[in-house]
Amino acid sequence: MIGGSSPIDLFSELSEVIRKFQLSEDVKKIINEAVDNLNGSIKRKVMAKTVDHLGKGGQRLAERELKWSRTTIRKGMHEIKSGFSCVDNFSGRGRKLVEEHHPNLISDIKNIVEPSCQADPTFRTTRIYTPLTAKTVRKVLLEDKGYLNEYLPSIRTISTKLNQLNFHPQKVAKTKPLKRIKETDAIFKQVFKINKESDETNGVLRISIDAKAQVKIGKFSRGGKSRQGEKALDHDFGAVEILTPLGFFLPFYNESYFYFTKGKVTADFIVDLLEMLWPSLKQRFNPNTLVLNLDNGPENNSHRTQFIKRIVDFASMYCVNIKLAYYPPYHSKYNPIERVWGVLENHWNGEILYSIEKTLGLARTMTYNGINPVVELVEKSYPTGIKLDKKTMAEYEKKIIRLNGLEHWFVDVPSACG
Repeated sequence: MIGGSSPIDLFSELSEVIRKFQLSEDVKKIINEAVDNLNGSIKRKVMAKTVDHLGKGGQRLAERELKWSRTTIRKGMHEIKSGFSCVDNFSGRGRKLVEEHHPNLISDIKNIVEPSCQADPTFRTTRIYTPLTAKTVRKVLLEDKGYLNEYLPSIRTISTKLNQLNFHPQKVAKTKPLKRIKETDAIFKQVFKINKESDETNGVLRISIDAKAQVKIGKFSRGGKSRQGEKALDHDFGAVEILTPLGFFLPFYNESYFYFTKGKVTADFIVDLLEMLWPSLKQRFNPNTLVLNLDNGPENNSHRTQFIKRIVDFASMYCVNIKLAYYPPYHSKYNPIERVWGVLENHWNGEILYSIEKTLGLARTMTYNGINPVVELVEKSYPTGIKLDKKTMAEYEKKIIRLNGLEHWFVDVPSACG
């Protein structure tokens, strides 16, 4: 700093130099370096006082010789006169995010992409895969969402937003379904339609339901080292317990409920838990219709007689319409609950699940989009193999409506409450 002066008093020495001498380029550089070492309000006040000390024509002289901005000088003069220092908003400068120009863009992208998303079947990553490219998403935004081409962000920007939302268009071999049936495309089209309508309609609540693979309780390595340094068994000597988690996931609200059982996941187990959850759902959302996203597993498929009986009885008892919407065979990873299972698997990967308490505790500490799941252990065991005779099932078939052509995958259950 020139002459060891304080920042505010620097102006007197600078003004003398400027006024008395013909400035060389080196001197101008030294003066500007000294001023540039100051920040914000202090810098502006030094410039303003320097110009003020120069007298008439000071602003013109400083602008010509030192390339100082008159706007900055006048701002400093205002600060000196008012006694208030302006706060610099550097973060507000630069190009605005595309979301500020298009407030609905992120939600529109989610609405387009989410129906076609699937989790990684191996659960080795929490990435969400989609067959849609950024180019396709932009095209849908133009055709279906009413955006104008000249104002809509480029494909590159759309691709960046997809990555930020954890939607990855790249598909790895392990995420590709092994088989297809002739109805696959029609099933997907109908599932997407029902899900979209349910999320956009008041009084309709969508729940994704599915069980996860069995979890062995014991000192197993689970594909990695324990974070606590505990030593895992190098041979499988048998599990202490085996738990099977059943999950209920509310995609629109990112809320999840995990129920662990030592027994089998049966139709009665699934519907009993739905009944246990219903009072809370009724109080919070008061739905007149439930849409259940399912896969055609052995205990909850649309021709499992005990499952259909329990669902019809549930609809009648609680006066709520129910829509069963199943994903195509070999495509269960598109069911939204699978994304939550992927996060859980990555959350406790490397942990030794040596007890039921630790298993449940780790599940409770998991978060999906910032929300912890509700986790419970169900002690009750359920018998397997319960089914209705043909005559009784025929009566229940009269109470449901199957979609023509896709009878196995879409079933409407009216409440029958008038």
